[in-house]
Formats: sequence, structure tokens, C-alpha cells
Amino acid sequence: MVTTFWKMHGAGNDFILIDDRQDNFPADNTELIKKICTRRTGIGCDGLILIRTSTTTDFRMRFFNPDGNEADMCGNGARCVARLAHDLHITTATMRFETRAGIISAKVNDKSVKLQLPPATNYLIDQTLMIKSGEEINYDFINTGVPHAVVQTKDLKNYPVTENGYAIIKHQDFAPNETNVNFAQTCSKDSINIRTFERGVEDETLACGTGITATAITMALRNLVQPPVSVTAASGDTLIVDFCIENNTVSNITLTGPATHVFSGETELNTTLKDENNHA
Repeated sequence: MVTTFWKMHGAGNDFILIDDRQDNFPADNTELIKKICTRRTGIGCDGLILIRTSTTTDFRMRFFNPDGNEADMCGNGARCVARLAHDLHITTATMRFETRAGIISAKVNDKSVKLQLPPATNYLIDQTLMIKSGEEINYDFINTGVPHAVVQTKDLKNYPVTENGYAIIKHQDFAPNETNVNFAQTCSKDSINIRTFERGVEDETLACGTGITATAITMALRNLVQPPVSVTAASGDTLIVDFCIENNTVSNITLTGPATHVFSGETELNTTLKDENNHA
């Protein structure tokens, strides 16, 4: 089966997007998704996104990590899928679409896409855990569509993101679903630098939209920054996170940043690949 795909990135976080409104893509075939996402032998990306039909909104977004597992939400991916849906005339510049984390509103502008995100949940400030190296890590936790731990550092450039990131996502405190981890350094009252280690990717990525959102919110809950917050990712791109905090409750969360086309093409899907879960 030959399918058309689009390669896009949001602040360096890159994705393969497929218009699957005919429900032809075998989304339960984790081995196929892993093959497509693998950089050296596949197309390569930080995640695969399907555009599916919806009975309640303009369309439905399904997001899969490179390990083949479906995730609830991806902020950079959501901006990319919004731009593609607009460019394919699936919807207008202002839209609503379904994710497993809830309904997202988006507005496509010339150089950026602004998302209205669902409420953040499960925020916990000033937590600690011990990793295998014996180091005690102080972190904050929040779910901005997917779970995120946020660790502050005064030396982001030299922080052992890969080593500590892997140790944290595999920590028993986050079992069985694991967490993403953001390492952040405040620059001013309205700006932060960030590096993110993502579950499912099992590595540092150049940007993470939900992680950028999580970091801005938890830093504000610590009274270290005030919204709107400019967050600069490892890619060098800066995204804007805005929100309201009242009585330690966070609401009206928006994320604004780039969504860029890289190229489009066709690929032949080997649907006979054995799936680990379904033995297809």
C-alpha cells in the first residue's frame, strides 16, 4: 500500500503526518510505525501523526511515539497538524480537533500556530526522588496532556540530560507509564531555557511543546516567572506560553510557536510486518 506523507517540524521537533481520513493506515501495527520513524532505515521522526475524521470537531489527531505506542497529546505535533489541515483545506485557519487529552483549539497564522490547550492536571511542586547514581533530584510534576517532570538547573548547557533523563523516566515513582523530563534554567522573570528528554523517543529532542508548557507553568507556580513566558528550546526556537493562575489553579493555557513544512513524499507501507501486540 502506497501512502502520501508530509514531513514537518515544530521548533525542531519533527513529525511524519498522514491524511488518514479513509482509515487505511494500520494504526495498531507498532512494528510498522517504529520502522517508519527510525532515522537511519526509515523516513525518521520524533513521532507519527494521523489525521482522522471526527463527528464532533473538524478532525481527530492520533499521535504515536517512535516506539510505536500512542500518546495522548503532543504540543509541537498539534501545531503541525493544525497547519497541515489548514493547508489541505480540511478546515479553516481557526479550528477545533480531538486528541486523547481533550479538544484542542488552534489558529493558523502566517508564521506560527496558536493552540488553546486543555487544563493542566496533577501538578505537584517540590518533589524529590533518588536515581541510581545516588543523586537526589528535586523536581516538579504536571500533566499538560502528557506527564512531565521539571528539573531546575543553573548550568543547562552542561547538565547530563541523557543520563539523568533516562534515569528519571525509568524511576519507579513514574511506573508503569513513565514521564517526560524537562531540564530548565530561568533567564529572567519572563524567559526560560529548556532541554527535554522524551519517553517513547528515549532521547533528548530539540523541542517538546507540552514540556515547554509544563515548564512555564511549574516555574510560575514557584513564582520564578510570570506569564506570558518565552521558552527557548534546544533548537534555538522560542515559543510563547500564556496562562492564568488564580488560587494556585491554572487555566486558559495557550502555546504559540512555529510549524514548518519540510517535504512531502510517498512511501510503501509493508503492512505484513509482524506487530508485537497483535501478531499481525
